[in-house]
Amino acid sequence: MKFFNMTAKEGKKMMQEQSPMNPSFVRKRQIIHLFKDNIIAFLLVALVLFVGFTRDNFFTWANFANIVSNVTPRFIIALGVSGCLIIRGTDLSAGRAVGLAGVIACTLLQRNDYADKFFGSTFSAPETWWYVLGIALFVVFLSMCFGLADGIIISQLKVPPFLATLGMQTVIYGIACIYSDAKPIGGLRPDYTSIATSQMFKIGTFSFKWLFLFAIIGGAVFWFLYNMTRYGKYMYAIGGNENAAEVSGVNVKKSIIKIYALAGCMYGLAGFILAAKSAGASVNLGQGYELEAIAACTIGGVSTGGGVGRVSGILLGVLVFELLKSSMQFLGINPYIQQVVQGVVIIVAVAFDVRKYLKRT
Repeated sequence: MKFFNMTAKEGKKMMQEQSPMNPSFVRKRQIIHLFKDNIIAFLLVALVLFVGFTRDNFFTWANFANIVSNVTPRFIIALGVSGCLIIRGTDLSAGRAVGLAGVIACTLLQRNDYADKFFGSTFSAPETWWYVLGIALFVVFLSMCFGLADGIIISQLKVPPFLATLGMQTVIYGIACIYSDAKPIGGLRPDYTSIATSQMFKIGTFSFKWLFLFAIIGGAVFWFLYNMTRYGKYMYAIGGNENAAEVSGVNVKKSIIKIYALAGCMYGLAGFILAAKSAGASVNLGQGYELEAIAACTIGGVSTGGGVGRVSGILLGVLVFELLKSSMQFLGINPYIQQVVQGVVIIVAVAFDVRKYLKRT
C-alpha cells in the first residue's frame, strides 16, 4: 500500500535508487552476493577472530608458522583436486595416493643404522641428497601413473569420476597394505626429514622453513598453468561445457588424462613431504585428505559445477579450513566432535556450491 500512496516524485526517486544503473545500488548488490557466495568463509573467519581475542597464544608467529606447515601439504593436494573439480569431476583416491607415496618414500629413506629397517641390514642407501631427490621423483612418477590410469578410465571408458576414483582409492590402499604389511615405517634419515623441519631464515619467532617453498612454487606453477597456458584454457572450457569444447576443437579426452595425471603428481609430492614432516608413515597417512581438499576448494570458490576456480581462492580455502581446526583445538573441543564439525562444514560447503551452480543454470 505504501507504493500506491507515494507521490510521483517519491516513486521516481525510489526507482532511481533501485536502478541497475545506480552505482550505489550495484555496489550494494555486489556486497550482498559476495557475502552469500562466501558465507562459510566469513563465518569461519569470525570464529578465528573470536578464538584469537579470547585465547592466549593464538595470534602468535609461532602458531602461524605451525598452521602454515600444516597448510603446505594440504594446499598441494588441493591444487591437484582443483583441476578435477573444475572439469566437473572429482578424485577420491587422493588421500590414499598420498599414503602410498609416503610409505614408499619412508621404506627407501630409512637410516642405514636403523635396527628395524624395512629392507633389512643388507640394503644400504647412498648418503647423498641426489638419492633423496631421486626417491622424490620416483614416488611422484608412481603416483602420476595412478592419476594417469584414473584419467584413462574416465575419458576412454566413460566411467563416472566418482566411481572410477573410488575404485582406485581401494586399489591404492590395498597395494600400500601389501607393500608395507600395514606396518608403520620410521627411523628416517635426517637429510630427508630436514626438508620439512629445517628453516631458511627467522623473523622474530616466525621460522620460514624450506617446506614452505613447495607451496609457493606449486601455487606459482598452477597459477601459470591455469591463467597463461592452453592447458588452463582447455580445462575451463571443458568444465564450462564439455560438448561445446569438443566441437570447438579441444581434445577433451587428452586434456582429462593430463589433468588427472598432474593431480597424481601433486599427491605423490604431498605424500613425500608429509612423511618427512611426520618423521614416518603408515598406510593411513593422508586418510580423508581428499575430502578436506574438496571442501577447501569449494570454500575457496572452485565450483563442483565446473568451469570456475582460482589458485588464490584454493589457498584461501585451505588456510581457512586449517584455521578452523586450529581454533577448535584452542577451544578445547573434543577431537571426535571436531571430526563431526569438519564433516558438517564439508557438506554445507558443497551444498552451497551446488546451490550457486543451480542458480547459474
